[in-house]
Amino acid sequence: MQSLTWYINRLRSMPPREVLMRARSAGRDRVDRMLVSRRQRPRKLSDFGLSALLDAPRGFHLPVVELTTLGAGLPDAGWEKKLLAAADAVVAHRLSYFDLKDRDHGDPIDWNRDHASGIAAPMVYAPSIDYRDFSITGDCKNVWEPSRHHHLVTLGRAYWATGRQEYAGEAAAQLESWLNQCPYGIGMQWRSGLELGIRLINWVWLLELIGSSLAVGPDLAHRLWDSADRHLWEIARKYSYGSSANNHLIGEAAGVYIGASYFRHLKCAAALIEPAKARLIAQMAAQTNADGGDKEQAIGYHLFVAQFFLVAALVGSWSGDEFPAAYWQRLEKMFEFLAILGQGGNWPMFGDGDDGYVLDLGGGANDYRGLLAAAASIFSRPDFAAVAGEPSQVDFWLSGAVPPALSPSKGLQASTLSSAEAPPASLRSTALPDTGYYLLQGGQGVTAASAIFDCGPLGLGSLAGHGHADALSLVLRLAGQDVLVDPGTYDYFTYPQWREYFRSTRAHNTVEVDGQSQSQMQGLFLWGRKANARCISWQPQEQGGQVIGEHDGYNRMGDPVMHRRSVNLDAAAGSLEIRDELQCAAAHEVAIWFHVAESCRLVDQQGSCLRFLAGPLLVELKMDPLLTIQTYPGRSGEVAGWISRGYHEIVPALSITGRCRIGTAVSFSCTWSWRICDDKPLRRDHTQE
Repeated sequence: MQSLTWYINRLRSMPPREVLMRARSAGRDRVDRMLVSRRQRPRKLSDFGLSALLDAPRGFHLPVVELTTLGAGLPDAGWEKKLLAAADAVVAHRLSYFDLKDRDHGDPIDWNRDHASGIAAPMVYAPSIDYRDFSITGDCKNVWEPSRHHHLVTLGRAYWATGRQEYAGEAAAQLESWLNQCPYGIGMQWRSGLELGIRLINWVWLLELIGSSLAVGPDLAHRLWDSADRHLWEIARKYSYGSSANNHLIGEAAGVYIGASYFRHLKCAAALIEPAKARLIAQMAAQTNADGGDKEQAIGYHLFVAQFFLVAALVGSWSGDEFPAAYWQRLEKMFEFLAILGQGGNWPMFGDGDDGYVLDLGGGANDYRGLLAAAASIFSRPDFAAVAGEPSQVDFWLSGAVPPALSPSKGLQASTLSSAEAPPASLRSTALPDTGYYLLQGGQGVTAASAIFDCGPLGLGSLAGHGHADALSLVLRLAGQDVLVDPGTYDYFTYPQWREYFRSTRAHNTVEVDGQSQSQMQGLFLWGRKANARCISWQPQEQGGQVIGEHDGYNRMGDPVMHRRSVNLDAAAGSLEIRDELQCAAAHEVAIWFHVAESCRLVDQQGSCLRFLAGPLLVELKMDPLLTIQTYPGRSGEVAGWISRGYHEIVPALSITGRCRIGTAVSFSCTWSWRICDDKPLRRDHTQE
């Protein structure tokens, strides 16, 4: 259960109007609880506007279904082999998500269980379930993820590619078992409108892909259409609102828009399409910046909502209901934002990330490159294709077109985007001032250097729920490889101590004062007083340049501390200097933190100098003599020295801290330098200590 303090802080973060709206919602839920059993009763076809199930017209068809033929096969890129291996695992009920890999989920699949902890979520009235309480539901994300039905689209794609009936039949059997176990209004699968929205979208894709099979007979179709109708009704009357809406509202509106556009024959659908579309258009403007960045300040959620926005807009085009030009233009800016951040290597893990995605079209979670490759075709942007790096299954399944780099298969059309149009891969310094990210970059190939400086707000709205206390942090990528990283997120609900660590200032490449984070945590997704960061100087140059920022997060202390940081990159010289200035009048304990990528290997430490191997480079860190150095190599029991690149996935790495005690204004600098390593003894397989 959430503590009383949490509820009080949560209410304090809300404007009075939101408190009133939530009180009204609580009253609605009490009435719903009395009516839920009555609403579970099967309805006649006429109750939701149908006379004949299997012949009911759909509002649109997927291009891959319209432009190609069943069993045409996939382009010759090794895609089909991987697809069928994944589909065969799903047929055997071995599902993979987060840290669960190839896990048996039972026969039939147990849809209401956390298959990591073994905890069965209660089958009670859905709004009464405290999904944040691990003792009640296990990790709610583990309960929800299989019921998003991404893996059923995998079966649908396998059926389309091969024509093998067992894939369509298994998809239908799993749908039926889900409907049996998840009655309307009861249990975790009806607890969150976002989950309903994602499930609806995946149902649409599945039905399109297996539409030519006989797997979905009249009885199952009747139940499925009935459930789709309840999904639409449930989301539309309970849209998220206020301080916690954010990406949930986008996903809900996308689910209703796509579901109602497809199941257009349902009695409720016509009245839901336009309001859902209006919400998507409004949230595109409200939740994204002019530079294309998502206002939640979380790169994983940027990718998540970009998928919702894109798929909804494509459905609008396919169904003759085009979205306005301004929406498409901002959507293109969202992908341009991703392309800019991805030029120097991996995408940074700023803010929360929980591996959320909309559809499995061959890429799965965190498929930045696949989605960017699809956007390259949709927007005719060769620069997107250059960053994506290779043809994408996502593009194929969204458009039915074959990228020109692949050999065309029978009946498939080739994309018009030529990889020869891609610009050179040299890096340039770029500012994204609305979101607060500044990229100092230069060079190409083995000389490429990219430092991304975070000088943006904590997050979106009064909660800033998915932000991290990372003001003035940075990441460093050299020759396309990570050197300094943001360690990620790891967990929301299962391990509270790790949730706190990965959000904290000490888990980011910045300065911590008196062991406190820059912004005050008040709950798993709740912040109190927030640090305000701003850029005060931006001077880009051909081989990097300088950026200076400051934040006031430690002004809340009895003796206020102001932190200013300047970052200077000279890619040609192979050098990055970080200078920190702290202004105060009394004594404070100060620590600067650096988190080194797990692929880097510490080969030497002498005094204040540490050396690493990072791919072809020898990288050296010189810490200011004012600082006392301590390293954390990711050992059991330590809450530093760990990196999480996926939800519930964690690997040991190396964290470095330099500490000092100050009593007045002070400045110190740390310098990273690098060169191509030609020292063969360093390349021997040492064990990192």
